[in-house]
Amino acid sequence: MAEQERVRVEPAPGPPLLASRLTPAVPPEPVVARPRLLRRLDEGSRGPVTLVAAPAGWGKTTLLASWVRLGGAPPDVEPGATVPDSGDLSVSSADEPVTAWMSVEAGDDSDRLWAYLAAALRSAIGLAQDGPVPDRPPRPDQLEALAATLAAADRPVLLILDDLHRVADPAALTGLEFLLRHAGGRLRLVVGARAGLHLPLHRLRLAGELTEIGPDKLAFTDDEVADLLTAHAAPLPATAVRRLRERTGGWPAALRIAALAVRGQPDPERWVGQFGGDQPEIAGYLHEEVLATLDPAEEDLLRRTALVDTVCADLAEALTGRADAGQALADLAGTGGLLHREGSRPPWYRCESLLADLLRADLARLPADERHELHARAADWYAGAGRPADGLRHALAAGRWDLAGDLFVAHWPELARYDREPVHAPAPAPPPAEVIRADPEVALACAAERAYAGDLPAAVGHLRAAAGYAAGLPVPRRDRFLRLVTALELTVARLDDDRAEVRAAAGRLLRTRPPQATPTRVPNAAPTGLTGSAPTTGGGGAADDLDLRAFTGTALGLGELADGALPTARFVRARAAAREAGRPRTELVGASRAALLLAVRGELRAAEQAARDALGLPSGRGWSGRLDCGYAYLALAVVALLRDQPEEATANLALARPAFDVTESWAGAAVGDDWPVAAGGEPVAAAVAALCRAQLCRDSGDPAAGQRLLVQARESLADRPSAAELTNLLRAAEAELRAVRGDLDSARELLDGVTDEETDPVLAVTLAKVQLLAGDAAAERTLPDWLAPAASAWPLPVRLDAGLLDAVLAERAGDRRRAGRILEQTLDLAGPQGCRRAFTHAEPPVRDLLAAHLDAGTAHFALVSDLVRGAGQSTAGPAAGPRGTLDEPLTERELTILRYLQSILSNVEIASELSLSVNTVKTHVRNIYRKLDATRRREAVRRARELRLI
Repeated sequence: MAEQERVRVEPAPGPPLLASRLTPAVPPEPVVARPRLLRRLDEGSRGPVTLVAAPAGWGKTTLLASWVRLGGAPPDVEPGATVPDSGDLSVSSADEPVTAWMSVEAGDDSDRLWAYLAAALRSAIGLAQDGPVPDRPPRPDQLEALAATLAAADRPVLLILDDLHRVADPAALTGLEFLLRHAGGRLRLVVGARAGLHLPLHRLRLAGELTEIGPDKLAFTDDEVADLLTAHAAPLPATAVRRLRERTGGWPAALRIAALAVRGQPDPERWVGQFGGDQPEIAGYLHEEVLATLDPAEEDLLRRTALVDTVCADLAEALTGRADAGQALADLAGTGGLLHREGSRPPWYRCESLLADLLRADLARLPADERHELHARAADWYAGAGRPADGLRHALAAGRWDLAGDLFVAHWPELARYDREPVHAPAPAPPPAEVIRADPEVALACAAERAYAGDLPAAVGHLRAAAGYAAGLPVPRRDRFLRLVTALELTVARLDDDRAEVRAAAGRLLRTRPPQATPTRVPNAAPTGLTGSAPTTGGGGAADDLDLRAFTGTALGLGELADGALPTARFVRARAAAREAGRPRTELVGASRAALLLAVRGELRAAEQAARDALGLPSGRGWSGRLDCGYAYLALAVVALLRDQPEEATANLALARPAFDVTESWAGAAVGDDWPVAAGGEPVAAAVAALCRAQLCRDSGDPAAGQRLLVQARESLADRPSAAELTNLLRAAEAELRAVRGDLDSARELLDGVTDEETDPVLAVTLAKVQLLAGDAAAERTLPDWLAPAASAWPLPVRLDAGLLDAVLAERAGDRRRAGRILEQTLDLAGPQGCRRAFTHAEPPVRDLLAAHLDAGTAHFALVSDLVRGAGQSTAGPAAGPRGTLDEPLTERELTILRYLQSILSNVEIASELSLSVNTVKTHVRNIYRKLDATRRREAVRRARELRLI
């Protein structure tokens, strides 16, 4: 939007009009310019309707006024710059729209609303007082005349309506909707509003004519928070800035209040650490500007559901007794934005952080019996919904000691924390001594709850309190009790990073296995779904054994991963045991980690199945799942890379990234950008991501960037005691990238010492590659025997590289028949897994061998034909099965967006990931639906999978 023409208010008959309502508001100083939002308004205002919708205090008016006064998003506006109050709305080009502004006030009925609309539109299109703009509720003929005038205007009219939600009568806006539809695209609306907007948003959204800017976009980023604090002369260190942004959710009003308050604090960082919605300044604003706008029933529902972190319709009904709780939640999560809807089916909602603080403070002032009743309702619901961790927490808070003990004994493997994300759960009151004497398992339940919350000292205290009662228990119960004590000791040791005690506790726990225990059944092909069967009750030996092996295997595997090892078999076995035992939470952890490790080994079908199973776990089970999904998406990225689907690999890397980003600093990073090598304390995931991204950098013509990533990843593993295998994979990949750049000498130096039989085969194969490129006859001696029985344990990509290298060496030796046999054996290995990258990115001799092999005859004719056509270049198609045919094929960009449609990302989030405008994404989505003959996302994805497009 260029600078716009100043609005002039013409005198009109009837009550006088306020000029202040027809000019942009003056934003409060200082205002931080936000170029990303200004650009989004520029893009949206080229379409019919742009909606800036959020609750009070989200900066809607400030953003719109700043945008108009700046004349759009000029290229010289940098983050942190204050907004000049130019007040100049003149038009610099006949192609740009002329702007009209109107602030809506409460009580604007049809007469008053149209009086102001008439004044704004007259000024915008330069009409005289008696022109065809009605200043009363318009008749149809008047609307048609005005629509015709707008359609014939020299420039489009950009009408900004601030606080349009204040119009309570839907009929008042029917004329505006008519103009929008019949003005030939010459009327464009930019609307600022809260909830309750009377415009046909669903129709506009479906037609792709609506650009939306909600709280997720209006929320301040870390950089914008830092700029705001600096503008208020209250700068803070980066850690405190991030903490403040997290606590406020980026809410502009709360940030401005905090910026004003922090200046007078003797210890600003400590003050930020204690900042919350129950502080007087924030609480007052929330009561006056947010809660005061709700009716009592809505406020009561918000307060009662604030007892839990996330809420669904059934849980809200249990807490409130309201049969319409689901609809009420949906309404509060609409344009009002008081609740955030999570991407799940059925929908779950999360309250704004500061508002939740305030509501929980209100709950804390309720009488104890009322609070206990609410906790008891929550405990019963969670116990019945298969969410034992949440049920246990609320059972203890309600004083339901019997339920707490029963939940712990029946579900102890599912009550262990498998990640390090903070839970922030306050400690419930301890059980009375007489309860512990009668039922010491309740003390173990308290220990499990505290360990889950990350309060390890309290967990240890409860364990010690329980241990003194073991001797008085009868033998069968005592054996079970001591086993549960050991399981909790293992959990505490793992959360405390005491690896030696983890191994010792796991050993003690496994020694309690029943003598008749049988091995876990590990399926050849993992079945779909992760729901599992219900765990066997009654303390049966087989069920106990499955729990022990699933629990200890998962704990030991996580410890080995943290040390940098690749314990594939351990996670596969633990996952299988968890499935047999009906422990879906434990199975999810095993499936997601096994998926990544299987992908690294080249077992692509099993990896893909495990990853899809992990991602297909029913949502809303009360588990974070964030890290598990990250591992699953990263596994799919590796699978796609090895199948030579670079765009799909890139898309899955983008989906995986947030799970490992503890600072959220990776958002929007390109493939070659530096990611935090620690990856939230997941070194194996970080290293595998570096391997994947380095290959994508090579594909894009920037092997130097890939080399830097690999060096950084190797350095990050230097202190990991079990990272030799992973370090060698990184070292080999780095040497190959050096060779690709023509730096054969440094590639050899990196592989120096790779000569003896104990050498990791990946290093030996890579050295042989480098030697072959350098014309060194030692390549044949260096290449290990890739057909030996021991070679079956190598990762598949290493075996394929060795086989192709062996075939090239045979061809150079003049033994063409042997070269063909070797190539056929290599194809036999690659075909079932759909592993193509080793062929398509091989050196020219391999491409020549493939072409000759096609003429000589092969059992893999279709695969070799495809490889010959695509050798030396990436292919976006899937590895297995032929791609279906469409009357009108999808473009590469549409294929990329189609892959994103498999995720829970919205169109806005997809646009952000791909650096596109949301309207562009919507256009591509509409084209995808049309070409696939689909009407919605799920149907399009199903159809695309049937055609093997994804």
